[in-house]
Amino acid sequence: MKLRYKLALYNLFTKGIFVAIFLLLIPWLLERINLYQTDLELIDQREQIMDIVSVYGVDEILTRLESDTPSAFYIYKQQYVSLNRASTDNLWNFIEISTRMVDGEAIDYRVLVYSFRVNGKPYLLEIGISLERIYRTEQNIRIITLVMLALFVLIAFITDTSMTRLLTQPLTSITQKLKNTKSPAHFDHKPVQTTTTDFVYLDKTISDLMHQIEELFAKEKEITANISHELLTPVSVVQSRLENLIEEEGLSDGNIEKISDSLRTLHRLKGIINSLLLIARVENKQFLKQDAIWLNELMAEVIEEIDPIANEKGIEIIAMYESDHYLHEVNRSLIFTLFFNILNNAVKFSEIENKGPVEVRCQKSNNIFIVKITDHGPGMTSEQAAEIFQRFRKRKS
Repeated sequence: MKLRYKLALYNLFTKGIFVAIFLLLIPWLLERINLYQTDLELIDQREQIMDIVSVYGVDEILTRLESDTPSAFYIYKQQYVSLNRASTDNLWNFIEISTRMVDGEAIDYRVLVYSFRVNGKPYLLEIGISLERIYRTEQNIRIITLVMLALFVLIAFITDTSMTRLLTQPLTSITQKLKNTKSPAHFDHKPVQTTTTDFVYLDKTISDLMHQIEELFAKEKEITANISHELLTPVSVVQSRLENLIEEEGLSDGNIEKISDSLRTLHRLKGIINSLLLIARVENKQFLKQDAIWLNELMAEVIEEIDPIANEKGIEIIAMYESDHYLHEVNRSLIFTLFFNILNNAVKFSEIENKGPVEVRCQKSNNIFIVKITDHGPGMTSEQAAEIFQRFRKRKS
């Protein structure tokens, strides 16, 4: 998983924990807040009524309540105000839960009870709000809170993902540079544009490392070329001496056979050295590209060279030239070696039990020229295919 998504999921996970804790607390919080707000509303209504009493007297309140003493005024059974003569001289000021009968129906109210005196006479004021209304208000607040909470989490996840993508973009650029680099010599050393010091340090470290690897590769290529070149001279000298020695008269058949074996070994050694020199020249780009070839003609020469090897194994090479392609400014020898090795491996690893033909097809598809070589061998595993361009790698039986 990419770093940006891990960071976004981490942020979402931490927010999820806080949201879960909040969801556990929200019923209690909403209940406390709703009751607190209800009590403030009751107190506010009490103060309004007492202001009217102080200005107009109790009779005005009784008139506004539209009934005689004892007086009670209900609003759709959800709220009521009651003002009566008190039966005791005690002064009360508290809030309680109380049940009232309204039109034959028992309704629970949260009631503010308040007593006061006017002209020496005690009065009892009750202001109630039904619990149903309180719970309905609490439910509406809860729904709105949950919707806002879900919206907050969604917006937070989107913004976190976008911000994480923006912050890790330099890391993506660095990994893309590494992915597009086939060799240290082709690495893009242009600094990545970022204000994050960690990414600046990482980019510079990788760039310096690529310089060091490029220098090491250059030294390795130079050493390979020098060693191969130095080895070629004494091998050629020894080969020449053995060839002269085998031409001398008086040698026994046993000695001739031993010298012949030594010459074959030197020939293989010389081939290895020449291969190393060729690899060094290719890696150092020390080869000319002055040739022009037709691919069908080149493939015909490759097939002609490998055909005797295929005949010995009883394998037929079938060539199908459906189209031709012209190449210019290339190195003919290297291209020949390329197709020779591929076709030789196709013949070499063809199944002995099923000696099907090896097909060489030259064709054009969607304006792309394709040389397709098909054999009946065991093929390669995904691990072997990943190492196909590594030097000195051989297929394991």
